[in-house]
Amino acid sequence: MANNLSSVLLINGLYAFLTAIILSLLAINKKENLIRKISLFFTFIGCALLLAASTLSLFYKESFSIIIYKILPSLEISLFVDWLSSFFILIISVVSLAVAIYSFGYVGHIHSTSKRNFLVLLMPLFIVSMILVVFSKSMINLLIFWEIMSISSFLLVMFDYENTETKKAGTFYFVMTQMSTVFLFLSFMIIYHYTGSFDIKQITGMPLFVLNILFLSLFIGFGIKAGIVPLHQWLPYAHTAGPSPVSALMSGIMIKVGIYGMIRFLFLLPDKQLWWGVLILIVGTVSALLGVIYALKEHDLKRLLAYHSIENIGIILIGVGLFLIFSFFNIPELAILSLAGGLFHVINHALFKSLLFLASGSVINETGTRNIEEMGGLIKTMPITASLFLIGAISISALPPFNGFVSEFMIFQALFQSGAINSPVIEVILLITLSLFALTSALAAACFVKAFGAVFLAVPRTEKIKSSKEAPVSMLIGPSILALFCVIL
Repeated sequence: MANNLSSVLLINGLYAFLTAIILSLLAINKKENLIRKISLFFTFIGCALLLAASTLSLFYKESFSIIIYKILPSLEISLFVDWLSSFFILIISVVSLAVAIYSFGYVGHIHSTSKRNFLVLLMPLFIVSMILVVFSKSMINLLIFWEIMSISSFLLVMFDYENTETKKAGTFYFVMTQMSTVFLFLSFMIIYHYTGSFDIKQITGMPLFVLNILFLSLFIGFGIKAGIVPLHQWLPYAHTAGPSPVSALMSGIMIKVGIYGMIRFLFLLPDKQLWWGVLILIVGTVSALLGVIYALKEHDLKRLLAYHSIENIGIILIGVGLFLIFSFFNIPELAILSLAGGLFHVINHALFKSLLFLASGSVINETGTRNIEEMGGLIKTMPITASLFLIGAISISALPPFNGFVSEFMIFQALFQSGAINSPVIEVILLITLSLFALTSALAAACFVKAFGAVFLAVPRTEKIKSSKEAPVSMLIGPSILALFCVIL
């Protein structure tokens, strides 16, 4: 019964997104505000239906497949639902729902009619492509929807295409995202060569040497999209160039699709090696530390937030790397604690980073600048936005009692108990990781003390700041939903 209801909700959610896209196409080159609002409403409905479907699937621990279209006996477009895909769809749905509500007010600030239509058309396409990547049952499906996700996000990054910096950011992002596709294509061809199947769950019968190459290829392919160091260069440029709702979607959930792919295939790869976990742990630690160091020197509000995405992806990878290491040494309790901490941080980062990008979008719209040194005193004129930003800042700084503290504390707990491993070399690596992780958390808190103080406290630095006013209601409701979850979790 629940299984049937979940599949019905899922299909109807996808139909709602399709309706939103079709309506947006009807509004192209027209000054039809009503059509745009109806399109955003169907985007909201699609998110709500997918949220209900994923929640139901997780609650009843369901697994089921849906065949959409059969091309050949061995090739079909089909969806697969299990706990991992449901978990990530839950994240995508919550954030996208908040962004859809926020966009009702945000679209009104865009002066160009064509750009309004452009945003309302591409946003549901971008969201549904991420959903279909996570639901893909075959590697062909995943690659097709991965490309749709990449192209739609590229077009959204190029939103202000007349700007020279935007063109550079878009070109850089396009090159990097296509490089990601190349590595994934190589990985899938290797799997098909040895299994004769494009089904994601048929990875068996490979020599160890090939398996190691496959792991590296998958790690690079998904890692580029996740923004790991040293493949992170596109992220601060792309996140800064796009509109604030798009930045929230890219930083909050698109980079998590890369994490989803990484975790999905790590679960499926046989004969997991210790060095896989060590590599992921080291890359995660370096990404976390460098991300926060880059953020500390930034004065551009959106770029500062973008660098913190690199930091938090690093924290997630620390949890994943620890999971592989503890699993190798047959310590299941610590392995589960590490993975739970990493996955919990996936949803936490999606919530507080999207919240921060939406709140900063309201500030940027009102002040006309991204430079935090030109702001100040906004807590008086934008008190609700300031409160929402403060909740996000406390959460991302991992301060109790908000959600960021809980997931980071779980990973710290796993690191504290690393003495259970009977290997001096690995113990030293974990001790260094613990030290650098603690430093990263302290620097993140310092960074957001600076950011909140410069933007909202002290006195206004310009006359425009003095005359600023609070954001529209819809631009407060969307972030408020995310802030509420930060408190609850």
